[in-house]
Amino acid sequence: MTEHPTSFDRPSTGADPTDPRGALLPAPVPPRASGSALPAQGRTGETPPTAGEDSPGVFEHSQPGAEQAAEPDTHRPRPGAEGVPVQPDGGQPGGGQPGGGQPGGGQPGGGQPGGVPAGAAPRVAPSDGSALDGMPGGGQAAGVRPGSEVPAGATDRRDAPAEPDRRTGQPTAPGQPTPMQRDGDRLRFVGAATRRIARGMDLDEIVMGLCRATVPTFADAILVYLREPLPVGDERPTGPLVLRLRRTDRIPAERDTEGGFAPAAQPEPSELETVGAELCEVRPGSALAEVLRGVRPVFTDTPAARAALPELLGEERDFALPDGRRAILAPLRGRRRVIGAALFLRGPERIPFEADDLLVAAQLATHSALGIDKAVLYGREAYIADELQRTMLPENLPRCTGVRLASRYLPAAETARVGGDWYDAIPLPGSRVALVVGDVMGHSMTSAAIMGQLRTTAQTLAGLDLPPQEVLHHLDEQAQRLGTDRMATCLYAVYDPVSHRITVANAGHPPPVLLHLGGEAEVLRVPAGAPIGVGGVDFEAVELDAPAGATLLLYTDGLVESRLRDVWTGIEQLRERLAATAQLTGPDHPPPLEALCDEVLDMLGPGDRDDDIALLAARFDGIAPSDVSYWFLDPEDAAPGKARRLARRALARWGMEDLTDAVELLVSEVVTNAVRYASKPVTLRLLRTDVLRCEVGDDVPQLPRLRQARATDEGGRGLYLVNRLARRWGATRLSTGKVVWFELNRG
Repeated sequence: MTEHPTSFDRPSTGADPTDPRGALLPAPVPPRASGSALPAQGRTGETPPTAGEDSPGVFEHSQPGAEQAAEPDTHRPRPGAEGVPVQPDGGQPGGGQPGGGQPGGGQPGGGQPGGVPAGAAPRVAPSDGSALDGMPGGGQAAGVRPGSEVPAGATDRRDAPAEPDRRTGQPTAPGQPTPMQRDGDRLRFVGAATRRIARGMDLDEIVMGLCRATVPTFADAILVYLREPLPVGDERPTGPLVLRLRRTDRIPAERDTEGGFAPAAQPEPSELETVGAELCEVRPGSALAEVLRGVRPVFTDTPAARAALPELLGEERDFALPDGRRAILAPLRGRRRVIGAALFLRGPERIPFEADDLLVAAQLATHSALGIDKAVLYGREAYIADELQRTMLPENLPRCTGVRLASRYLPAAETARVGGDWYDAIPLPGSRVALVVGDVMGHSMTSAAIMGQLRTTAQTLAGLDLPPQEVLHHLDEQAQRLGTDRMATCLYAVYDPVSHRITVANAGHPPPVLLHLGGEAEVLRVPAGAPIGVGGVDFEAVELDAPAGATLLLYTDGLVESRLRDVWTGIEQLRERLAATAQLTGPDHPPPLEALCDEVLDMLGPGDRDDDIALLAARFDGIAPSDVSYWFLDPEDAAPGKARRLARRALARWGMEDLTDAVELLVSEVVTNAVRYASKPVTLRLLRTDVLRCEVGDDVPQLPRLRQARATDEGGRGLYLVNRLARRWGATRLSTGKVVWFELNRG
């Protein structure tokens, strides 16, 4: 151990200060008047020569037996004000006790000096180079070489009495560290341990940091008990106080040859399974409750702790603890309440705990408890953030006619699991589907909240069947109402599986990539537009082909932009990755959607992700023209009968005659309701996919509602029949009216 010299004594004029390790450095003594006394040395049995002795100003070694003549130094007080040690009798340095003066100083000794015979010869240093007491390394004092005599004014440390412990008054044995050294070791250990504990972010890291910092430096083993469940913040726990053994740690078995505190029945104790029960219920008013309420660490040999241990460890396991001051029980108190306890143990081959070790245990317990409190709060915030993000994003993508969907979402980091990226797929009337992907600036709780509001607004606007550019315009107005600094990018696309066309409008978002069936990847040319929230900007929509078998990939900039590459470089790499993946499955078979999403995310290398990533992939299957039947019906009384005949012919062409009766009845009811209020031609469309879908549209915006007709009512039973016979049904408002639809299972 490296020592740092520090003296608490004030040096006098013409004299060097006392070496903190106990050796006196040679210093000349100024001339003194006849009859004046030299100050006594700081070691028992050492005294300056009196007037009239030979070799004035030289301190000689004490002879054997001089220690008995001198009064023993029973106490070494802590330093007083201005760095001057306070003497045991409350006087000034050099008074009242032998050795109270400073070496070579001009202050009177004042005490009964230990005698040294006049003319005593100086001792000779050993020639074998043996270490001197209290010296680090080789142990040679300054100016002393093997085989040489001790210089005048120096002290042979072998014969100098050991420095007493200022707490116990007992002299320190040779080879033992001085009290000052032990205090320095404790301070350094506490500093390193608290830094290690503070590095933990979650509960397990903090508890592990406490165990790893404690064993084996401070204790041979540790048991950490935590409250079950742990209270969060200011909430008041309900129910009894239950402690659960969270973690144990001890010196490995190969280093613990003495057996320590493990019972003899355990042949190879690698952990402390035999010491400590898994659960402990703290009864009100019990000894353990009193110890935990006291907050301060205690030795387990005290009556209160000895009575509390059986309750904590179990009645049958109390015998496994060592005797004496070899165990410390430290309550763990957070900001509001006690949240656990830590038990520090030392084996019989190690020195017992000292009084100052209680202060060390208190520091470790305090830092650990506060860290656990903060970790629990952080865990609750992370849980809330995860729940917020999960509810903001779609839990399951809808099953839409003529299109298959897959998605991925990755947060920016484990410590910031919320962000402003979102994706959505919204079914629209006419078997169409709206594909949306957006990105709010930042990845925080605020960004997630704004994202949720914009996503809800987009769903509402999509339900009105507005054109894509109108949806972005209303989103821009909503973002301005939320705040002046609420910026976001968004891409809104509507796919029609009947016409095999897609309409796209963009608001400052990266362009989508279309992967064709043959393996060619194309970056779609769509107007960039301004981000949402700028205000006063028109958005433009373009209509593009969406051939069957093609895959449209919508993404956020976190996939293609990072510190290592710009946006367009990342887009080009994405296009190349899609093309390479499509080559693996051949030109006639598109790659599976889920595998394609995984391949796209694999293009991100370690440290190549700085932002959230939202990914939405849509495979266009479309609906073949042979599976679609479409008619216009004039709003007249003969329209329901004509609709029944047209539906019957279509079902016969498709080989679905078994559904004729149900379809004729339901089509007749829906068309009758439409022509009753419509002023323009009514549309009728039948779609044959995995189900049979019928859609009836008119120019009246009011949506029909299901109601229970009374026995005397002539109408009001049409939708009741639809609800009983159809697999699913619904009504959607359009910008030009509404569409009422129903589905029937095939076969």
